[in-house]
Amino acid sequence: MHPPPPAAAMDFSQNSLFGYVEDLQELTIIERPVRRSLKTPEEIERLTVDEDLSDIERAVYLLSAGQDIQGTSVIANLPFLMRQNPTETLRRVLPKVREALHVAGVEMQLTAAVSFLTILQDESVSIHAYTHSFLQVILLHLEHRDTGVSNAWLETLLSVIEVLPKETLRHEILNPLVSKAQLSQTVQSRLVSCKILGKLTNKFDAHTIKREILPLVKSLCQDVEYEVRSCMCRQLENIAQGIGTELTKSVVLPELIELSRDEGSSVRLAAFETLVNLLDIFDTDDRSQTILPLVKSFCEKSFKADESILISLSFHLGKLCHGLYGIFTPDQHLRFLEFYKKLCTLGLQQENGHSENQIPPQILEQEKKYISVRKNCAYNFPAMIVFVDPKNFHLELYSTFFCLCHDPEVPVRYTIAICFYEVSKLLNSGVYLIHKELITLLQDESLEVLDALIDHLPEILELMSTGGESSVQENKLSSLPDLIPALTTAEQRAAASLKWRTHEKLLQKYACLPHVISSDQIYYRFLQRMFTIMMTNNVLPVQKAASRTLCIFLRYNRKQEQRHEVIQKLIEQLGQGKSYWNRLRFLDTCEFIIEIFSKSFFCKYFFLPAIELTHDPVANVRMKLCYLLPKVKSTLKIPADKHLLQQLEMCVRKLLCQEKDKDVLAIVKRFQKKFYEKDLLDQEKEREELLLLEMEQLEKEKQQNDGRPMSDKMFEKKRRDTKTTTQSLPKNIPISVPGPSSVTPSTSKEIKKSKLIRSQSFNNQAFHAKYGNLEKCASKSSTTGYTASVSGLGKTSVLSLTDDSFRTRNASSVPPSFSPNTTLPSTSRGTGNSLDPKSSGSKDTQPRKATLKSRKSNP
Repeated sequence: MHPPPPAAAMDFSQNSLFGYVEDLQELTIIERPVRRSLKTPEEIERLTVDEDLSDIERAVYLLSAGQDIQGTSVIANLPFLMRQNPTETLRRVLPKVREALHVAGVEMQLTAAVSFLTILQDESVSIHAYTHSFLQVILLHLEHRDTGVSNAWLETLLSVIEVLPKETLRHEILNPLVSKAQLSQTVQSRLVSCKILGKLTNKFDAHTIKREILPLVKSLCQDVEYEVRSCMCRQLENIAQGIGTELTKSVVLPELIELSRDEGSSVRLAAFETLVNLLDIFDTDDRSQTILPLVKSFCEKSFKADESILISLSFHLGKLCHGLYGIFTPDQHLRFLEFYKKLCTLGLQQENGHSENQIPPQILEQEKKYISVRKNCAYNFPAMIVFVDPKNFHLELYSTFFCLCHDPEVPVRYTIAICFYEVSKLLNSGVYLIHKELITLLQDESLEVLDALIDHLPEILELMSTGGESSVQENKLSSLPDLIPALTTAEQRAAASLKWRTHEKLLQKYACLPHVISSDQIYYRFLQRMFTIMMTNNVLPVQKAASRTLCIFLRYNRKQEQRHEVIQKLIEQLGQGKSYWNRLRFLDTCEFIIEIFSKSFFCKYFFLPAIELTHDPVANVRMKLCYLLPKVKSTLKIPADKHLLQQLEMCVRKLLCQEKDKDVLAIVKRFQKKFYEKDLLDQEKEREELLLLEMEQLEKEKQQNDGRPMSDKMFEKKRRDTKTTTQSLPKNIPISVPGPSSVTPSTSKEIKKSKLIRSQSFNNQAFHAKYGNLEKCASKSSTTGYTASVSGLGKTSVLSLTDDSFRTRNASSVPPSFSPNTTLPSTSRGTGNSLDPKSSGSKDTQPRKATLKSRKSNP
């Protein structure tokens, strides 16, 4: 608040004083809710419960001595208590719930109805126990004075009826229903009886229904209150499905005919809707002799009656025409069609000289109902095409379709836009007739209409381009020259609005354009627009949608020069753009290219520009690239892309050694570890395969030398040796399959035996370093001759055997056969080789092996 003005500067005029008083009153109003929300110590004490009480004891205490809000909370928690301890809940808590519900308010009653239904659905107790404990409580509160509470308990009861056995239904529900449905009972009681009867019909046999239920149904259909008659009329559909066709014709149909002539409009409406829903049950004679005249009379009187009947009639007209199709005479067929056309333009012919603000309220209400009628007509339009036959569409329904597409009200155009795809499919080869209406809806001023239309835009355009035929025409959409301007206008209007989801959806659907228009048209009218959206739009999903659609445009472009231009723009304007936001979008584009194009395409044009972003000054760009690295590496084909693999390894190595952002570094390490482990697993499999071939060769040679097969014991011993050796093979030394030898068999045997011994000795020098040791690559490369590639990025990954961590881990595993005279192949620059004159006299060769042995003896 501002400080009050000095006394000398105060204005004591009347207006000023009133202003001060109003300010004080506002402050009082602001503070008042705060004071009311505070609890006094006494109130807090009353709301406090001992923490040592169990859930059951706390529930009993709150229902007995707590406030209403606490009791409501306990009842809401009743399903949990039933799952936790059903016996104690039924014995101690439920009696308290019954007592509380006698004087409970609306909120507690509604909560109890929901909790009882949840307990039934959870199957916490058996049906017998539920019936014994809960059913009487539900029945007791069915006639609550509050309509909302009564309906809530009724919904619970109707769900309970589904699972109760017949005997329980008869004794607990049907028998009391006889008295509850009498005229002496309240209207609420009779309304409840109607709904229960509709549910009970499917639970009893036809004899019981005819003897005990149908008399009650007839009585309620002739009730003195129109509400009861209407409610019972709407239940006749369920009753008809339960009693079968014969009883429906003899009992239900006469009642419906009588109710259709009722003085109450709601009763007539209920009778009409029930008749429409039951059309499938009646045979042809009933339809033609009874139902058709009734419907005809209903339609003729509908314009003179309440508009709500017109709304229902327009909604069910498609189903009605379908159900009565085949029994219409040509004259009746024409009259129904004219009736539908009249409904489609209802309210449009009325003109008056009043402005919108001067229209009387009753006229406004009437116009809203007329809008609903036309909207329902648009919904039923596909059914009416079937009614007149698609071949007659142009003569019979095209003008009506034109009116619906140009209707002044958005809900009508929205509905016809939803149906546009169904209309296109029905017209098939005649789809060209509605080309102009497609353009009209694409250019509609309401984005809601556009949003409804583009849900099936690819399918619609495909039908338009093929003319409904299966073979694609050469001249795509040549008869629709306004399509491209309409599509571009629709996109610009969506972009200018705040409804970015519609814009995103539209851009996604535009990916179908290469299948319906030429690549030149896409290049000159849509490609540059996609670039603009990617670089200037502020909504990320929209940018990504534009990026993916652009990649699809590029994928199907037929001119190499245009493709190269687009690729160059992507690299220069996005990948090398000044804004880091553009560089992020370039990586999104790379991801889409990997998905849509071949691996070789990505490697040829985008691999190097993508990994170049490892040097990006913005950490978010480097991080996004690191997330993309697994997909980038998956595009490489070895050995053809070996040079690209080296580039990738170098970039990853630099990130591991030089990256300062901890989040980026963590992602790189995960990538490196994941693929390192995959490569090790692949190398292990390869070694196993090669060693098995070698063992097979040894077995064949032994059989040739000894002239007898290898015994089972010797073969088992050899298999165990193979398995043991395989599990501990060196992971950085390749094994080759021995070829034919010119030496004597005994010499060859000794060579192979020594080779196996060397393999076992190499095992003790296997590379088991964790990926974390590669963080020291910068220092190791200068001291130990680190020349290995980053693990996981190629099968040539090898580390120097002079690494200190290597000696520490493997010192305890050197076998006795390891001696200074053993010849090792050179694996890196820092590894000694006894045949190398430069390394044979090295000072640290012998002491290193001595150290290994000493560590073995003194672990």
